[in-house]
Amino acid sequence: MKNLSLNVILLLATCLFIFSSCKDDDNEDPTPEPLTVETASNIIADPIQIDPTTGMPTGTTGNFTLFSLRENKIIANTDSASTKWDIGFRGSTIIVNGGAIRTGKGGAYIFDGLFTELQEIPESQTFKQDNSETDLAITTGSGKGWYNYDPTTHVISPIAGKILVIRTADEKYAKVEIVSYYKNAPADPTTAPMEDSRHYTLRYVVQTDGSKKF
Repeated sequence: MKNLSLNVILLLATCLFIFSSCKDDDNEDPTPEPLTVETASNIIADPIQIDPTTGMPTGTTGNFTLFSLRENKIIANTDSASTKWDIGFRGSTIIVNGGAIRTGKGGAYIFDGLFTELQEIPESQTFKQDNSETDLAITTGSGKGWYNYDPTTHVISPIAGKILVIRTADEKYAKVEIVSYYKNAPADPTTAPMEDSRHYTLRYVVQTDGSKKF
């Protein structure tokens, strides 16, 4: 009888352990937390300088503004030969930190579709790199890459449904939508003064775990 009671106790304990383990498993949420959509406003991309006396443009520095998607901040040009930055802006030209003339492992391609539609980068997708100052991952020119230029109003407008997919300098992945090319992202950029151009507003997501899922 004593052995029977002991066996019953052991059986009950085993059942309780299994039930507790199943309950813990039920509480686990296999769905990952959604990634944060970041915003970067008024990234100044070598703006045109205006003579306050004449109101005429006096030129630019010719430098790229380097930006870290991971840290959401501008990186000093003194760190251009490092992997601290991911993309750079100069006028309407965008560079990536990867390729024969760069230090990082970055690259890019343009996704045709809405920002929210890009949930995962295909394994077969190739990323272009910056191989020379004229052979860039992100093509320049009106209608050839991310923007259109209106020769009448001289306005540069992001093309809807053109999402920049970036492989960062340290081989992580991000999707970037250019919201505006003008300071404070005005609804009607035709009224913006010349000096308010070259001010990028972006929204983007960075996947820092190395996967290609957003």
